[in-house]
Amino acid sequence: QFKLIVENPEKPVAPGLQVTAFVEYCPESAEDVEDRMLLLVEDDIISIPLLGLIPSCHLEIESEINFGAVIANNKIITKKINISNHGLSSGMFEISYDGDVLLNIEPTSGVVEPKSVKRVNVDICTDVPRIIKEVIKVELEGRGCTQVWVKGTVVEQVLKILGVSCGNTLECINFGPVYFGCSKTEQISLYNESPESMNWVAVLEDNALGGEVGTDLQRSADAALQDLSLKTSTRHVDVSTLILCIPSQGTLLPYEKSLVTLCFNCEFCRNFKRDSGRNDPSLKQDYVLFLRFEAAGNNAAYLQALMNRPHDTELALTGSGVPVMLTFNPGPAINFMNCFPGEQTQVLCTLKNESESLPVTFSFRKTAHFNVSPEKGKIGERSAKDVIFTFSPHQIGTFKVKQVVDIIGTILEKSSLRILKTKSIHQIYLSFIGVCKSKRKNIVFKVNPGITPMVSNETGQFVADGTGQYSDTAPVAILKSTQTHIHTHQTNRSCESDALTAFPNDRAASIRSGERNKTYRTIFTKTDRYNYIDPEFTYTDSERLSKEAHKEYYTDFISSLRQRRLQRHASRQFYIYNNSMNIGLKPAEGLVSPKISVADLHKEKLEFEMLSSDENCLLNSQILATINSRSSIKAIWCGLNAVPSSTQEKEDCSLTLTSKQLHQVLIGPPTMDFGDVCLYSTTTRKLHIINKLLIHIWIQLEIEMDELQQTSLLSQVVPPCTKTHIPIVFEPSTLGIFKRSFTYTINNQHPGHVLVVAKAVSVELQLSAEEVILNPVPGYLAGTEFRTTVSICNPRNHPAAFTWKPTVTDRGTAFSIQPSKGFVEAYSDLECEVVWQPGFNSPEAGEFNLHVHKGNKINLKCFVKVRIHT
Repeated sequence: QFKLIVENPEKPVAPGLQVTAFVEYCPESAEDVEDRMLLLVEDDIISIPLLGLIPSCHLEIESEINFGAVIANNKIITKKINISNHGLSSGMFEISYDGDVLLNIEPTSGVVEPKSVKRVNVDICTDVPRIIKEVIKVELEGRGCTQVWVKGTVVEQVLKILGVSCGNTLECINFGPVYFGCSKTEQISLYNESPESMNWVAVLEDNALGGEVGTDLQRSADAALQDLSLKTSTRHVDVSTLILCIPSQGTLLPYEKSLVTLCFNCEFCRNFKRDSGRNDPSLKQDYVLFLRFEAAGNNAAYLQALMNRPHDTELALTGSGVPVMLTFNPGPAINFMNCFPGEQTQVLCTLKNESESLPVTFSFRKTAHFNVSPEKGKIGERSAKDVIFTFSPHQIGTFKVKQVVDIIGTILEKSSLRILKTKSIHQIYLSFIGVCKSKRKNIVFKVNPGITPMVSNETGQFVADGTGQYSDTAPVAILKSTQTHIHTHQTNRSCESDALTAFPNDRAASIRSGERNKTYRTIFTKTDRYNYIDPEFTYTDSERLSKEAHKEYYTDFISSLRQRRLQRHASRQFYIYNNSMNIGLKPAEGLVSPKISVADLHKEKLEFEMLSSDENCLLNSQILATINSRSSIKAIWCGLNAVPSSTQEKEDCSLTLTSKQLHQVLIGPPTMDFGDVCLYSTTTRKLHIINKLLIHIWIQLEIEMDELQQTSLLSQVVPPCTKTHIPIVFEPSTLGIFKRSFTYTINNQHPGHVLVVAKAVSVELQLSAEEVILNPVPGYLAGTEFRTTVSICNPRNHPAAFTWKPTVTDRGTAFSIQPSKGFVEAYSDLECEVVWQPGFNSPEAGEFNLHVHKGNKINLKCFVKVRIHT
């Protein structure tokens, strides 16, 4: 098979020259050939081996596929494995698998071209937690059977609650006693013990078994039942304001910890205590609530319910609201002894803290004429403290004041919910009553030395000394000149009406600067008196005109603003009532308002708060259940937009939803089980969508499987508070178990997936009985036909065609069946009648074969029970 092509030289080959020879290989069969060629050089013989190899393939495959640790969330995960061909010819491969774990392998056989790589997809379904360690057998051409290990671990998505200091798993947090109106915080760590990121949200279970809201657990059952006022007041408590979780939602990376602050806020307790008007230890309120941390998005809550997983992320919260039990002895009305100006009286008061669990911090507000020492302080449990009240008046009279005592506690800061601020949480009022009397002063009269004072008696001889202190200002006595006419001079009878009369003893006041618009006259003759105008302190004429213009300008400006406001109000009222629906009735005129209970108002308030955009408000299970069952969530099955069209829809559908908002969007079921589906037949299931939000959402399906290509509606804009569905159509093309998933997105940015499970089968028919016995009909003559019926049942979703074929023996057959062929509709029955014709040589047994087109085959045996009468 080798051929040498060479021309031997006739003369010796000179140094530096060469001779070229060609060896040609022409194989006659597909096998390797070995030979040798002899080279004679002078006296030496050189043997050159010749090998003839045919082209072959050289296939290699990876020995292991490792999926690592994945979450059990009903998702299909795909890994690729490469089959490489390093040879010069194509090579074939074939994959077989018979393990317990369902693995989708595509393709299972094929050809790998020379110097190329063939990729094979291996899918696993993360439906249940388990350890995957399976073997795939791969038959490679030229290498025989090779094993490929498929390894992986499917784990649950676990969210643990750990203590900040100890790091242990927490099951309960006890806030202990807290004063009404106070707040107390505790910190926990949320730990994502899973290999994938997790969106979480906190949900308060206010209707859980074992929960208590505002009940004194130390009281007997009879005493608690008798206190109906407390039971009625706490029936509609908004527990979402009682327990705060900061933050109440978030995202955790794989194996990441996040710090969460829990706050026990007794704002409602303070209002209840204030409304009750009672201040005794029986007003203690115990609270037992459960806070659940759930994974948000991808319908994790549905998966947890379907898999019957325990709520290992549930945290019990306990706390007690207690009233401030601070008593005053004496009190609350404190009477001080009478005193004179410059003196003071004191009262010793004992403050006692009647509380057995908490200390109390007090602070007295400043009050005129009264002092408190010490003004602030702290009293321990079941302890007392003495305080001195001092009455130090600054004027004469009776003083009745309300002394405010602030009880200091910690309250959550509104601007930053993580900070506790010290403020007044409660006030106690004391009544201080004190009287300051004036001192009596003896008046001593002395002889007038001859100068008449401003004030004197009739004789002017004795003057009262020490009647009081005079003011620094000079006495001025002014009255209207038109009101007195005594001694008025005749020339001054027609004086101006606005002139003022000055008394003779106002000399000190007359020399000070006066006003331009006032005229002063003497008391008797009404003569104009000199009025001094100081040019350095008075307005000039231009300044007075500018001031008057400025005042008039602002008066007009304010008046114009008022007129404009009234016009806008009238315009709004016109547009409100100027419509086709208005019938001219004035608001509330002659109409009776509907009777709405306080419980209904509270319920509507809670629902509105739940649906509002307040990120600090906790979701609670009772309101979520109410929203699910209420009639405001409308069912719309048609007429929805495929893409956002209006301005509002475009704005809403471009928003990034938070974990709390994703928790209120339900898309499911997470697993769509189509059951047994016949080949090339279609079956429809509904993918339900419930939007509890107050905004539009945009749902888009991404389906790449050929079996689901019949699904036509792949996009939907869901309005607020609406539920709808998308029909998913499944059409199998190959027999076997189908387990794949398709993805969807919310607002084109929040992904999710749905697992599709089905079993593709061929058409099948079933018989009601595989053996029938034909009896004669009572009352019929001998020799008549024997009849009975058998039912053909179609349990599949596709019509099946059938044909009855009898089994003919040597004696022939006397049995017949009608109809002999036909169709059985999906999920329906068809009755066939079996008839036996009696005869001399008629066999009493027979068989029929039910042939189903592209389906199964069933054998029916028939027997006749003949009665011989003698």
